[in-house]
Amino acid sequence: MSAISASEKVDGFTRKSMRKAQKQRKSQGSSQYRTHSALVELSPLPQLKDAPSTEQQELFTQKLQQCCVLFDFFDSVTDLKSKEIKRATLNELVDYVSTNRGVLVESTYPEITNMISTNIFRTLPPSENPDFDPEEDEPTLEASWPHMQLVYEFLLRFLENPDFQPSIAKRYIDQKFVLQLLELFDSEDPRERDFLKTILHRIYGKFLGLRAFIRKQINNIFLKFIYETEHFNGVAELLEILGSIINGFALPLKAEHKQFLMKVLIPLHTAKGLALFHAQLAYCVVQFLEKDPTLTEPVIRGLLKYWPKTCSQKEVMFLGEIEEILDVIEPTQFKKIQEPLFKQISKCVAERALYFWNNEYILSLIEENIDKVLPIMFGSLYRISKEHWNPTIVALVYNVLKTLMEMNCTLFDELTSSYKADRQRYSTASPTQLMEKAEALAPRSASITEALNYFLSVTLRLYNYCQPSKMYNENLFMLRSNLRSKLKGFGKCFSRFHGNTWGVTINWNTISHVSGLLCVM
Repeated sequence: MSAISASEKVDGFTRKSMRKAQKQRKSQGSSQYRTHSALVELSPLPQLKDAPSTEQQELFTQKLQQCCVLFDFFDSVTDLKSKEIKRATLNELVDYVSTNRGVLVESTYPEITNMISTNIFRTLPPSENPDFDPEEDEPTLEASWPHMQLVYEFLLRFLENPDFQPSIAKRYIDQKFVLQLLELFDSEDPRERDFLKTILHRIYGKFLGLRAFIRKQINNIFLKFIYETEHFNGVAELLEILGSIINGFALPLKAEHKQFLMKVLIPLHTAKGLALFHAQLAYCVVQFLEKDPTLTEPVIRGLLKYWPKTCSQKEVMFLGEIEEILDVIEPTQFKKIQEPLFKQISKCVAERALYFWNNEYILSLIEENIDKVLPIMFGSLYRISKEHWNPTIVALVYNVLKTLMEMNCTLFDELTSSYKADRQRYSTASPTQLMEKAEALAPRSASITEALNYFLSVTLRLYNYCQPSKMYNENLFMLRSNLRSKLKGFGKCFSRFHGNTWGVTINWNTISHVSGLLCVM
């Protein structure tokens, strides 16, 4: 291990930049493809187009066998002649299968699959960068890609050839072949995954007997990704294949398909690298809902269950997916999910949530159910319009409020009056009155969670009550001390009950926030 200089010890950024440069050098020159073949020098064979038709089949087989020789691409100067001969031969084979009819006879199938298996199937080693982040780092590209790309191209042309016979090929393209193909989806090289995606889709379309097996194995890969490894490079590509598969499902949907949606696709939203495959995941979910609208309620409730609490980037993705779902939702299904959905949306001050009101179909659904939606959304929207720091958000909220008012002016006026009356009561209530209400809901009550939430709410109200005056008099000092002691008492009480059969979960972040407010009162 190289010694770290004194300057590097002081400057952490220097070490970080050096590590990043080292990773980039590795990704450009390394390969996950390991070969142990003995050195073999290839000799050029005659061109297929120049051979007599009676000899073409035998020459085709010889060329397939010649392409089973593997070369070490770590050393860019050895075997140059043989590497070029193999590359030219692979190009010729791709051309031959693409442009000629009658070349796929039964005897060639085992030779073809053997050549393909020899070249592409291998065990993928762990990433050379243990801290590899697909969103930040450059992937390790396949050094042997000049040959491997042509092998993948040949496999694709083989599957798409008009003379291709699945009844013969199924002896060689079997479950083992498919399993090895699926394992390669974890390759870091996006070029390889793109070929694999197309090839697996062709196999799914041509081999009816492998369809259930392919779906089951993809299901297993996703479950392992969600609950065990949290790492798999080919999630986006597999989801893209699934989007096409789901689109072809017959109605009514089988129970196994519905289970896959609820037990696999919805939990996939919890993955750390969601941004890498969210577009494909959302497409799959929407495809299911277009097939069976009755799945809308469990899907929406599933998304609300996994709604991100601290990651704004993820929340924006969830909001985008919700809009896609609302675009295809039926009015009867909308009524079932409007209350929990808009309660969540009302908590989102994200600009993305406000753009829902630019969608005409969503607006029509809201207008039909304005008596339910407006009371849920009004308080949050009105408060943001008065208190938010960002003028862009305030302008958007004003437009939303204007739209809602036009939908039901009477209800809007009632809610405005009620909101202002509540604010007035709350601003004129004395700190003592608010404190008495908080004490009335002590942890001795049946609902501990309700008690704590109410107490925290009252504390925040007291802060708002005292803040405008900035009066640091004796009464305010006593109130602050009283609040601190009460908060401390609540904390001790809840620590004692934490983990008991009541299942209480404490939001310590909220407590910390309230404590911080008390410190500046």
